[in-house]
Amino acid sequence: MSAKPNQPLPAGHRLPGYRLLSTLARGGFSFVYLAEDDDKAQVAIKEYLPAALSVRTGNALKPSVSDTDAATFRYGLRCFFAEGRVLASVSHPNVVRVLNFFRANDTAYMVMRYESGVTLKQRLLQGNTPLPESWLRRTFAQLLNGLREVHARKLLHLDIKPANIYLREDGTPVLIDFGASRQMLCEENPSLRPMFSPGLAAPEVLADRAKLGPWSDIYSIGATLYACMFLELPPPAAERLAGDRYVPASKAGAGKYSAKLLEIADWCLRLDHMQRPQSVLALQKALLGQGHETTRIPDDPKAVFRWIMGLDSRP
Repeated sequence: MSAKPNQPLPAGHRLPGYRLLSTLARGGFSFVYLAEDDDKAQVAIKEYLPAALSVRTGNALKPSVSDTDAATFRYGLRCFFAEGRVLASVSHPNVVRVLNFFRANDTAYMVMRYESGVTLKQRLLQGNTPLPESWLRRTFAQLLNGLREVHARKLLHLDIKPANIYLREDGTPVLIDFGASRQMLCEENPSLRPMFSPGLAAPEVLADRAKLGPWSDIYSIGATLYACMFLELPPPAAERLAGDRYVPASKAGAGKYSAKLLEIADWCLRLDHMQRPQSVLALQKALLGQGHETTRIPDDPKAVFRWIMGLDSRP
């Protein structure tokens, strides 16, 4: 394929039922646009456009795909639609909401509810200071509610990281970008495999995918929590397997955070998947000190905060 980077569709371009306003983000597999529907409501639209398989330059609307890559490109489209179908069935305030998905311009588009705010990565870079424990407990408690819903539908995220956690203006978190989960369906197409962020992916994601499970996302939750506390990631799992240089959170954060929260981060980051929390519920119970299996963590941020701080006996 050409070395020239793919070009986004221009502002003002019309897709079926939508008009593009601007480009929000671009990556190796897709573009994300800010758009408005026919009722002038703003949405985010993700366009399937893997750079390794397709080229769109100049004023072209349709990507150019070589005969060699055509079958892989089409298979990726089917995976993209599979991701859309699954996410469209998930309706939870802490998971990105998929509203529609369709084909156009010889590719596919996923329409999502537009959220105003910043990513957790942006929050960390802007503040350049570790986040307080009360904020971490409140935010991760709500995020885990959304992840529980995802796992209940037999779906794994597989790329949880600060860049894929969106913080609305009211502070509530939203789990976004399930592209890695979709790409993992494309095992027979190496060109479609995502690049995982070192330090955030569990060992089994990289080396032994037969062991994938909820505990794999939980490892990434632990790595993200670690990043929020220390402004750096733990060593990549591959390096840890070769010779573990991981400095336990319980050591690095002693006196800065509660021993319990630090122990939870270390628990999530164990290399052996069987030694991590085996479910999001188990992690939530540890995080919030709740022991009842049917306890539901409230979605309202004020209610979560009162519960964490012991001001309410129940949500």
